[in-house]
Amino acid sequence: MVFQERRSNGRLDLEAVETALRSAMHQAGASALTQLLRYDLPDADHRTVPCTCGHLADYKELRSKTVLTVVGSVELSRPYYFCNDCSTGQCPVDAELGVAGLESSPGVRRMEAVVGSEMPFAPGREPMKLLAGLEVTAKAIERAAEAIGAEIAQRDQQEIDRVKQVVLPMVLKQNIPKLNVLMDGVQVPVVTAETEGRTGRVEGQRARTRDCKLGCVFTQTTVDNKGRPIREPDSTTYVGAIETAEEFGFRIYTEAYRRGWEWATIRVVLGDGAVWIWNLADDHFPGAIQIVDLYHARQHLWKIAALLHPQDAVAKKLWMIPMKDLLDAGDIEPLVTQLREIAAAHADSHPDLTAEVLKEAEYFATNASRMRYPEFREKGLFVGSGVVEAGCKSVIGSRLKRSGMHWTVRGANSIIALRCCRFNGWFV
Repeated sequence: MVFQERRSNGRLDLEAVETALRSAMHQAGASALTQLLRYDLPDADHRTVPCTCGHLADYKELRSKTVLTVVGSVELSRPYYFCNDCSTGQCPVDAELGVAGLESSPGVRRMEAVVGSEMPFAPGREPMKLLAGLEVTAKAIERAAEAIGAEIAQRDQQEIDRVKQVVLPMVLKQNIPKLNVLMDGVQVPVVTAETEGRTGRVEGQRARTRDCKLGCVFTQTTVDNKGRPIREPDSTTYVGAIETAEEFGFRIYTEAYRRGWEWATIRVVLGDGAVWIWNLADDHFPGAIQIVDLYHARQHLWKIAALLHPQDAVAKKLWMIPMKDLLDAGDIEPLVTQLREIAAAHADSHPDLTAEVLKEAEYFATNASRMRYPEFREKGLFVGSGVVEAGCKSVIGSRLKRSGMHWTVRGANSIIALRCCRFNGWFV
């Protein structure tokens, strides 16, 4: 018919032809696969199989089920066994093929997991239809993505549990000039049941989110012609989960150790001023150079400027100039002194302002050793945590923080594990 149309009008609808050819190939593949999945009757030596109850299950008959595969729906015909002791039936072939209790093949579930990790489950039906020629439900995509993500999370947890028992993964000796560990947090919207008993981020309101902790590890070997550090291409790996800081500490340590922390010449932990980050750095990465993200530190100064000059943008900028110079120069002690003097000058007239400025002064005083930016730059180190902040947006936010989304912790952690695995290039 295609050739007749071309002969009659000289035209060829290539998209229609290639789509038709793909459909025909799928039909042929499904037919061949159906033949391959027609199992023979078991011989005399295989008329019984072990049952989970400890007894034997007897062969009863050949039973069929429809399975959705990457070439379409196929018919699977295999032996069925029944245990008279516990009244349980089983088809051992299903487990071998990876379709026990499932209606789709491992290949289809893998496709669904990729789609489900990238977009909401319902819209994911369209690329499955357009790209793979398969009709699936939103629920099927959800189940596959969360199930495979849960398997990945379980494997990760097993590795973390071994590290807790000081059974460290074997890492070959490597030449790593600089290894960077970055940590940050990002809020993920969750269902109401996941926030019971938790204080909201806004005073007087119930909690609507849970904190997902994200970490990344990357190596660095060179700097550019201006002396700015360059991240090694494709060296960044991510880990993350909605969990306590203590639990996350073991997670990020496991990844850092796997990446060669032991062999790194210079080891760096970089983050914002969050206390939990530096507690984990002290606990799991003693001796590492600790650096507060310069741009977060500048934001703290801008906050003070806004408090001092709420209605005067020019005065705000003028106040920032010398303060920013002190910060960028790593002169934190003089900066703290000036902030405390400002607080004292407003103590009588604006006690609330004084309290806020003193709070910020304490932030800089506490992190002074982590803000020696000229020293860090001289060593060719990163002073910004943009890599992990970008990860919070690309790994977590772009999938889990879309409009109208509310997750269970279990579901969110499954998708987070799946996305980290894919971003790390391990989902092959």
